[in-house]
Amino acid sequence: MRPRSSDQIAGGGMKMDNMALARQMIDFYKSSFDNAFQAFAILQEQAEKMLQTFLLQNNWLPDEGRKVIDEWGHVYERGLADFEEKVNEHFTKVEAFFAKAQAEKNSK
Repeated sequence: MRPRSSDQIAGGGMKMDNMALARQMIDFYKSSFDNAFQAFAILQEQAEKMLQTFLLQNNWLPDEGRKVIDEWGHVYERGLADFEEKVNEHFTKVEAFFAKAQAEKNSK
């Protein structure tokens, strides 16, 4: 049996545009990132809720310590939001690159 080239779709032998394949890969990566990031954010929220419950039930930590822990949580949340924003910004840039390349290919 002859090995399939990277241009062929499994089963059909149809030629697939490399640009379309790359765009599908980028869409898959973005979807995977979004799902993993959402799961991570939910995990972080649950950990924060558990910590808050723990702190409310225990009086051994002074108010200054509680404020530091609260600020730590807010900084962490801002960091996650900034990270997600940057990743989405770069996915947008990659998608724009492929759209431009596709437009150039179609104009030829």
